[in-house]
Amino acid sequence: MVKSVYIHIPFCNKICSYCDFCKVLYNKKWINSYLDSLENEIKQDYKNEQIETIYIGGGTPSSLSIEELNKLFEIIKLFKLNDNYEFTIECNVEDITKEKLELFKNNKVNRLSIGIESFNDEYLKYLNRSYKSKDIKNKINLAKIYFNNINIDLIYAIKNQTLDELEKDLDEIIKLDVTHVSCYSLIIEEHTKLFIDKVKPISPDLDYEMYKLINKKFKETYDNYEISNYSKKGYESKCNLTYWHNEEYYGFGLSSASYIDNKRYNNTKNLTKYINKNYDRNYEYLTNDDKITYELILGFRLRKGINIDNFYNKYKIDILSLDKIKKLLKEGYLEIKNNYISVKEDYIYVLNDILVNFV
Repeated sequence: MVKSVYIHIPFCNKICSYCDFCKVLYNKKWINSYLDSLENEIKQDYKNEQIETIYIGGGTPSSLSIEELNKLFEIIKLFKLNDNYEFTIECNVEDITKEKLELFKNNKVNRLSIGIESFNDEYLKYLNRSYKSKDIKNKINLAKIYFNNINIDLIYAIKNQTLDELEKDLDEIIKLDVTHVSCYSLIIEEHTKLFIDKVKPISPDLDYEMYKLINKKFKETYDNYEISNYSKKGYESKCNLTYWHNEEYYGFGLSSASYIDNKRYNNTKNLTKYINKNYDRNYEYLTNDDKITYELILGFRLRKGINIDNFYNKYKIDILSLDKIKKLLKEGYLEIKNNYISVKEDYIYVLNDILVNFV
């Protein structure tokens, strides 16, 4: 049963130097046609299930005008929400206004995700963000008048960044007292300005020290429930837990991914095709072994790990009987606690090297 929906809004007022997501510069002439195609796609594919999570990402959904956002929310009324839903929209600092916050609130949004990235003006400029650090506190405080569930994104491991500078960012985040924080080490992706400028990643040793610092600073305030995500008790992202629990979900919009009926697929990244209602999808049809592979790769991202009974109920296989699991347990990378199997804390930082075993 599909319970989660992701909606992609690819438009941005400015392209960040590090961003590898599917995005285009905002151009008013495309918006209505895009939203028309989005509505068509939802009507074509949505099977009237009761939905528990909606996540509007991008791009920059908050770059849309009030009129355009109203049209988007009218389309979203096609979904049947259950009583305990989570409805998130991504927002840029400079887009946070009383009018937009009221519009979100009046259209059942109950969680904001705000990309602040850094409190250092030099790094904000380097990342091509459109605001100054002094704006962040004011905008977050305004958002808190309307929403008690707010995620903020932080980027670290920026070229020339020091541990002291990162610690200042972390102190500022703790002062903001939001319910959820996502922390991402800067990756230099192809087709980004940083890649074109031949920027090199920081040293792995410094990256590791920064990761340890984040965990140390947040230990008293947040639970590190997933390798990059931290939340106050009860405020884990329900949307993201859908992915990490390897549950099915709809993806609507340009380049969006879906997992439904034993197949995964992505929509086209070509805006013209999408606007013309040509979703041009590529499909991956999953065997039982494929589904187990995804379950392991995604589930071990969670610090709690994978529930042994739930795994058996889904696949009728004892996870402890799998050769690769037995090998990693013997080598000391995995541990069993309270009926969960998980990656040991000492090895979380090298998680990708461990997950390669399952590919």
